[in-house]
Amino acid sequence: MAETNQNLTQLKLEPANTKNLKSFVGELNGNLKILEKGFGVKIFQNGNKVSISGNEESIIKASNAIQDLYATTTQGIELSKETIQMAINKNDDINPAPISSSGNEYIIKTPRRTIKPRGRNQNNYLGNMKNFEVNFGVGPAGTGKTYLAVAKAVEMLVQEEVKKIILIRPAVEAGEKLGFLPGDLSQKVDPYLRPLYDALYEMLGFEQVVRLLEKEILEVAPLAYLRGRTLNNAFIIMDESQNTTVDQMKMFLTRMGFGSYAVINGDMTQIDLPKNIESGLSHALKVLDGLEDIGFTVFNSKDVVRHPLVRKIVDAYDNFDQ
Repeated sequence: MAETNQNLTQLKLEPANTKNLKSFVGELNGNLKILEKGFGVKIFQNGNKVSISGNEESIIKASNAIQDLYATTTQGIELSKETIQMAINKNDDINPAPISSSGNEYIIKTPRRTIKPRGRNQNNYLGNMKNFEVNFGVGPAGTGKTYLAVAKAVEMLVQEEVKKIILIRPAVEAGEKLGFLPGDLSQKVDPYLRPLYDALYEMLGFEQVVRLLEKEILEVAPLAYLRGRTLNNAFIIMDESQNTTVDQMKMFLTRMGFGSYAVINGDMTQIDLPKNIESGLSHALKVLDGLEDIGFTVFNSKDVVRHPLVRKIVDAYDNFDQ
Protein backbone atom coordinates (compact mmCIF):
# COMPACT_ATOMS: atom_id res chain seq x y z
CA MET A 1 0.00 0.00 0.00
CA ALA A 2 1.64 3.28 -1.07
CA GLU A 3 0.83 7.01 -1.30
CA THR A 4 3.17 8.78 -3.73
CA ASN A 5 3.99 12.50 -4.03
CA GLN A 6 6.67 13.90 -6.32
CA ASN A 7 9.51 13.45 -3.83
CA LEU A 8 8.00 11.36 -1.07
CA THR A 9 6.42 7.94 -0.70
CA GLN A 10 4.90 6.49 2.42
CA LEU A 11 4.64 2.72 2.72
CA LYS A 12 2.76 0.67 5.23
CA LEU A 13 4.39 -2.73 5.72
CA GLU A 14 1.87 -5.51 6.25
CA PRO A 15 1.40 -7.58 8.27
CA ALA A 16 2.80 -5.45 11.10
CA ASN A 17 5.07 -7.70 13.16
CA THR A 18 7.74 -6.50 15.58
CA LYS A 19 10.11 -9.40 14.88
CA ASN A 20 9.82 -9.01 11.10
CA LEU A 21 10.29 -5.24 11.31
CA LYS A 22 13.41 -5.65 13.45
CA SER A 23 14.82 -8.13 10.93
CA PHE A 24 13.91 -5.81 8.05
CA VAL A 25 15.63 -2.68 9.35
CA GLY A 26 18.70 -4.56 10.63
CA GLU A 27 21.03 -3.76 13.49
CA LEU A 28 21.41 0.02 13.89
CA ASN A 29 19.23 0.42 10.75
CA GLY A 30 22.03 -1.19 8.74
CA ASN A 31 19.73 -2.70 6.10
CA LEU A 32 18.02 0.63 5.49
CA LYS A 33 21.42 2.31 5.03
CA ILE A 34 22.34 -0.20 2.32
CA LEU A 35 19.06 0.53 0.53
CA GLU A 36 19.60 4.29 0.87
CA LYS A 37 23.03 4.02 -0.72
CA GLY A 38 21.86 1.60 -3.41
CA PHE A 39 19.00 3.80 -4.62
CA GLY A 40 20.23 7.28 -3.64
CA VAL A 41 17.25 7.96 -1.37
CA LYS A 42 16.54 8.73 2.29
CA ILE A 43 14.46 6.21 4.25
CA PHE A 44 12.68 6.93 7.54
CA GLN A 45 11.01 4.10 9.48
CA ASN A 46 8.54 4.34 12.34
CA GLY A 47 6.94 1.05 13.27
CA ASN A 48 5.49 -0.45 10.12
CA LYS A 49 5.38 2.93 8.36
CA VAL A 50 8.25 3.77 6.02
CA SER A 51 8.82 7.12 4.29
CA ILE A 52 11.16 7.42 1.28
CA SER A 53 12.39 10.74 -0.10
CA GLY A 54 14.37 11.31 -3.28
CA ASN A 55 13.73 11.65 -6.99
CA GLU A 56 10.59 9.97 -8.28
CA GLU A 57 12.28 7.14 -10.20
CA SER A 58 14.54 6.19 -7.28
CA ILE A 59 11.58 6.25 -4.89
CA ILE A 60 9.68 3.74 -7.05
CA LYS A 61 12.70 1.42 -7.24
CA ALA A 62 13.32 1.62 -3.50
CA SER A 63 9.64 1.05 -2.72
CA ASN A 64 9.59 -2.15 -4.77
CA ALA A 65 12.77 -3.42 -3.12
CA ILE A 66 11.50 -2.62 0.39
CA GLN A 67 8.27 -4.51 -0.17
CA ASP A 68 10.17 -7.48 -1.63
CA LEU A 69 12.53 -7.58 1.34
CA TYR A 70 9.80 -7.22 3.95
CA ALA A 71 7.92 -10.09 2.29
CA THR A 72 11.12 -12.14 2.66
CA THR A 73 11.25 -11.48 6.42
CA THR A 74 7.62 -12.64 6.80
CA GLN A 75 8.81 -16.04 5.58
CA GLY A 76 11.20 -16.22 8.54
CA ILE A 77 14.28 -15.55 6.39
CA GLU A 78 17.04 -13.31 7.79
CA LEU A 79 18.19 -10.58 5.41
CA SER A 80 21.86 -10.81 4.47
CA LYS A 81 23.85 -8.13 2.65
CA GLU A 82 23.77 -10.38 -0.41
CA THR A 83 19.96 -10.68 -0.26
CA ILE A 84 19.58 -6.91 0.02
CA GLN A 85 21.98 -6.30 -2.87
CA MET A 86 20.08 -8.78 -5.03
CA ALA A 87 16.86 -6.88 -4.26
CA ILE A 88 18.60 -3.66 -5.32
CA ASN A 89 19.80 -5.29 -8.54
CA LYS A 90 16.39 -6.80 -9.26
CA ASN A 91 14.59 -3.47 -8.82
CA ASP A 92 17.16 -1.35 -10.63
CA ASP A 93 14.61 -0.92 -13.43
CA ILE A 94 11.17 0.55 -12.71
CA ASN A 95 9.61 -2.21 -14.78
CA PRO A 96 12.06 -5.09 -14.31
CA ALA A 97 11.79 -8.03 -16.69
CA PRO A 98 10.15 -11.07 -15.14
CA ILE A 99 12.49 -13.92 -14.31
CA SER A 100 10.99 -15.95 -17.16
CA SER A 101 8.87 -14.99 -20.17
CA SER A 102 7.33 -18.48 -20.13
CA GLY A 103 6.62 -18.53 -16.41
CA ASN A 104 9.05 -21.42 -15.82
CA GLU A 105 11.53 -20.95 -12.97
CA TYR A 106 14.26 -23.59 -13.04
CA ILE A 107 15.26 -24.74 -9.56
CA ILE A 108 18.15 -27.10 -8.77
CA LYS A 109 18.20 -29.39 -5.75
CA THR A 110 21.49 -30.69 -4.40
CA PRO A 111 22.05 -32.72 -1.20
CA ARG A 112 22.87 -29.62 0.85
CA ARG A 113 21.27 -26.71 -1.01
CA THR A 114 18.35 -25.73 -3.18
CA ILE A 115 19.49 -23.22 -5.78
CA LYS A 116 17.13 -20.71 -7.38
CA PRO A 117 18.04 -18.40 -10.27
CA ARG A 118 18.65 -14.74 -9.53
CA GLY A 119 17.33 -12.94 -12.55
CA ARG A 120 16.30 -13.80 -16.08
CA ASN A 121 19.75 -14.64 -17.46
CA GLN A 122 20.46 -17.14 -14.68
CA ASN A 123 17.05 -18.72 -15.28
CA ASN A 124 17.73 -18.92 -19.03
CA TYR A 125 21.12 -20.50 -18.29
CA LEU A 126 19.52 -23.19 -16.11
CA GLY A 127 16.84 -23.74 -18.73
CA ASN A 128 19.46 -24.15 -21.44
CA MET A 129 21.35 -26.70 -19.33
CA LYS A 130 18.10 -28.63 -18.99
CA ASN A 131 17.33 -28.52 -22.71
CA PHE A 132 20.73 -28.68 -24.46
CA GLU A 133 23.69 -31.04 -24.17
CA VAL A 134 26.24 -28.31 -24.98
CA ASN A 135 26.03 -24.87 -23.38
CA PHE A 136 28.08 -21.70 -23.42
CA GLY A 137 27.90 -19.20 -20.55
CA VAL A 138 29.64 -15.94 -21.40
CA GLY A 139 29.95 -12.87 -19.21
CA PRO A 140 31.79 -11.09 -16.40
CA ALA A 141 32.97 -12.56 -13.12
CA GLY A 142 30.41 -12.90 -10.37
CA THR A 143 27.40 -13.71 -12.54
CA GLY A 144 27.00 -17.28 -11.25
CA LYS A 145 28.20 -19.14 -14.36
CA THR A 146 30.49 -21.57 -12.53
CA TYR A 147 28.30 -21.99 -9.46
CA LEU A 148 25.16 -22.86 -11.44
CA ALA A 149 27.02 -25.23 -13.75
CA VAL A 150 28.40 -27.13 -10.75
CA ALA A 151 24.93 -27.20 -9.19
CA LYS A 152 23.45 -28.74 -12.34
CA ALA A 153 26.29 -31.27 -12.53
CA VAL A 154 25.73 -32.32 -8.91
CA GLU A 155 21.98 -32.63 -9.43
CA MET A 156 22.44 -34.86 -12.48
CA LEU A 157 25.03 -37.00 -10.70
CA VAL A 158 22.76 -37.51 -7.68
CA GLN A 159 19.86 -38.39 -9.98
CA GLU A 160 22.16 -40.83 -11.85
CA GLU A 161 21.69 -39.03 -15.17
CA VAL A 162 25.49 -38.97 -15.49
CA LYS A 163 28.15 -41.21 -13.98
CA LYS A 164 30.86 -38.64 -13.33
CA ILE A 165 31.71 -34.94 -13.22
CA ILE A 166 34.82 -33.68 -15.01
CA LEU A 167 36.25 -30.26 -14.16
CA ILE A 168 38.56 -28.60 -16.66
CA ARG A 169 40.39 -25.31 -16.78
CA PRO A 170 43.06 -24.16 -19.25
CA ALA A 171 46.49 -23.88 -17.66
CA VAL A 172 46.87 -20.18 -18.47
CA GLU A 173 46.51 -17.51 -15.83
CA ALA A 174 46.98 -13.78 -15.39
CA GLY A 175 50.60 -12.76 -15.04
CA GLU A 176 51.90 -16.15 -13.86
CA LYS A 177 53.34 -19.28 -15.40
CA LEU A 178 52.61 -22.74 -14.04
CA GLY A 179 56.29 -23.55 -13.92
CA PHE A 180 56.73 -21.16 -11.01
CA LEU A 181 54.28 -23.13 -8.86
CA PRO A 182 55.33 -26.11 -6.72
CA GLY A 183 54.07 -29.67 -7.26
CA ASP A 184 53.13 -31.84 -10.21
CA LEU A 185 50.79 -30.70 -12.99
CA SER A 186 47.62 -31.74 -11.15
CA GLN A 187 48.67 -29.83 -8.04
CA LYS A 188 49.56 -26.82 -10.17
CA VAL A 189 46.16 -26.77 -11.84
CA ASP A 190 44.15 -27.31 -8.62
CA PRO A 191 44.44 -23.70 -7.30
CA TYR A 192 42.84 -22.43 -10.50
CA LEU A 193 39.90 -24.78 -9.99
CA ARG A 194 39.18 -23.39 -6.53
CA PRO A 195 35.83 -21.78 -7.51
CA LEU A 196 34.66 -25.19 -8.74
CA TYR A 197 35.82 -26.94 -5.56
CA ASP A 198 34.21 -24.30 -3.33
CA ALA A 199 30.85 -24.83 -5.02
CA LEU A 200 31.17 -28.61 -4.70
CA TYR A 201 31.98 -28.39 -0.99
CA GLU A 202 28.91 -26.22 -0.44
CA MET A 203 26.57 -28.61 -2.26
CA LEU A 204 28.01 -32.00 -1.28
CA GLY A 205 30.23 -31.45 1.76
CA PHE A 206 34.01 -31.83 1.99
CA GLU A 207 34.07 -35.54 2.87
CA GLN A 208 31.76 -36.50 0.02
CA VAL A 209 33.86 -34.53 -2.48
CA VAL A 210 37.00 -36.31 -1.26
CA ARG A 211 35.29 -39.71 -1.66
CA LEU A 212 34.16 -38.86 -5.19
CA LEU A 213 37.70 -37.81 -6.10
CA GLU A 214 39.10 -41.07 -4.72
CA LYS A 215 36.59 -43.11 -6.74
CA GLU A 216 37.29 -40.95 -9.84
CA ILE A 217 33.59 -40.10 -10.06
CA LEU A 218 34.79 -36.53 -9.75
CA GLU A 219 37.77 -35.89 -12.01
CA VAL A 220 40.01 -32.87 -12.38
CA ALA A 221 41.54 -33.00 -15.84
CA PRO A 222 44.01 -30.49 -17.29
CA LEU A 223 42.78 -29.58 -20.75
CA ALA A 224 45.86 -30.99 -22.47
CA TYR A 225 45.16 -34.45 -20.99
CA LEU A 226 41.85 -34.77 -22.86
CA ARG A 227 43.44 -35.33 -26.27
CA GLY A 228 42.54 -38.77 -27.57
CA ARG A 229 39.84 -39.41 -24.95
CA THR A 230 36.11 -39.85 -25.48
CA LEU A 231 34.06 -38.74 -22.48
CA ASN A 232 30.87 -40.77 -22.07
CA ASN A 233 28.08 -40.33 -19.48
CA ALA A 234 29.78 -37.31 -17.92
CA PHE A 235 28.95 -33.73 -17.02
CA ILE A 236 31.94 -31.72 -18.20
CA ILE A 237 32.58 -28.15 -17.06
CA MET A 238 35.29 -26.01 -18.61
CA ASP A 239 35.88 -22.78 -16.74
CA GLU A 240 37.87 -19.77 -18.01
CA SER A 241 37.46 -21.03 -21.59
CA GLN A 242 38.48 -17.64 -23.00
CA ASN A 243 42.05 -18.84 -22.38
CA THR A 244 41.83 -21.79 -24.78
CA THR A 245 43.34 -21.57 -28.22
CA VAL A 246 41.20 -22.32 -31.28
CA ASP A 247 42.70 -25.82 -31.57
CA GLN A 248 42.18 -26.54 -27.86
CA MET A 249 38.52 -25.49 -28.01
CA LYS A 250 37.88 -27.65 -31.07
CA MET A 251 39.62 -30.58 -29.36
CA PHE A 252 37.51 -30.11 -26.23
CA LEU A 253 34.20 -29.88 -28.09
CA THR A 254 34.95 -33.09 -30.00
CA ARG A 255 35.68 -35.12 -26.83
CA MET A 256 31.99 -35.55 -26.01
CA GLY A 257 30.65 -39.08 -26.08
CA PHE A 258 27.18 -40.53 -25.63
CA GLY A 259 25.22 -39.41 -22.57
CA SER A 260 27.52 -36.48 -21.88
CA TYR A 261 26.83 -32.81 -21.24
CA ALA A 262 29.28 -29.94 -21.59
CA VAL A 263 29.20 -26.43 -20.16
CA ILE A 264 31.78 -23.97 -21.43
CA ASN A 265 32.12 -20.77 -19.39
CA GLY A 266 34.24 -17.72 -20.02
CA ASP A 267 34.67 -13.97 -19.83
CA MET A 268 35.83 -12.29 -23.03
CA THR A 269 37.27 -9.35 -21.06
CA GLN A 270 39.69 -11.60 -19.13
CA ILE A 271 41.78 -13.17 -21.90
CA ASP A 272 45.33 -14.01 -20.74
CA LEU A 273 46.59 -15.46 -24.03
CA PRO A 274 49.42 -13.77 -25.95
CA LYS A 275 48.10 -10.90 -28.07
CA ASN A 276 48.71 -12.71 -31.36
CA ILE A 277 46.68 -15.84 -30.40
CA GLU A 278 42.91 -15.86 -30.97
CA SER A 279 40.74 -17.02 -28.08
CA GLY A 280 39.11 -20.38 -28.67
CA LEU A 281 35.95 -19.13 -26.98
CA SER A 282 35.69 -16.09 -29.23
CA HIS A 283 36.25 -18.26 -32.29
CA ALA A 284 33.74 -20.92 -31.18
CA LEU A 285 31.01 -18.33 -30.60
CA LYS A 286 31.41 -17.18 -34.20
CA VAL A 287 31.68 -20.68 -35.71
CA LEU A 288 28.73 -22.14 -33.78
CA ASP A 289 26.44 -19.11 -33.97
CA GLY A 290 22.98 -20.22 -35.07
CA LEU A 291 23.74 -23.92 -34.69
CA GLU A 292 20.73 -25.76 -33.31
CA ASP A 293 20.92 -27.86 -30.13
CA ILE A 294 23.55 -25.64 -28.51
CA GLY A 295 22.61 -23.19 -25.75
CA PHE A 296 24.13 -19.73 -25.44
CA THR A 297 23.65 -17.48 -22.41
CA VAL A 298 25.20 -14.01 -22.31
CA PHE A 299 25.48 -12.39 -18.88
CA ASN A 300 26.08 -8.72 -18.14
CA SER A 301 26.89 -6.47 -15.20
CA LYS A 302 23.29 -6.56 -13.93
CA ASP A 303 23.73 -10.27 -13.25
CA VAL A 304 26.73 -9.76 -10.95
CA VAL A 305 25.96 -11.16 -7.49
CA ARG A 306 29.18 -10.12 -5.75
CA HIS A 307 29.92 -6.85 -3.95
CA PRO A 308 27.98 -3.98 -5.60
CA LEU A 309 31.26 -2.30 -6.56
CA VAL A 310 32.05 -5.26 -8.85
CA ARG A 311 29.09 -4.34 -11.02
CA LYS A 312 30.24 -0.72 -11.23
CA ILE A 313 33.79 -1.82 -12.06
CA VAL A 314 32.55 -4.09 -14.89
CA ASP A 315 30.52 -1.21 -16.35
CA ALA A 316 33.45 1.20 -16.02
CA TYR A 317 35.77 -1.12 -17.96
CA ASP A 318 33.12 -1.77 -20.63
CA ASN A 319 32.52 1.95 -21.10
CA PHE A 320 36.25 2.70 -21.18
CA ASP A 321 36.89 0.10 -23.90
CA GLN A 322 34.15 1.42 -26.20
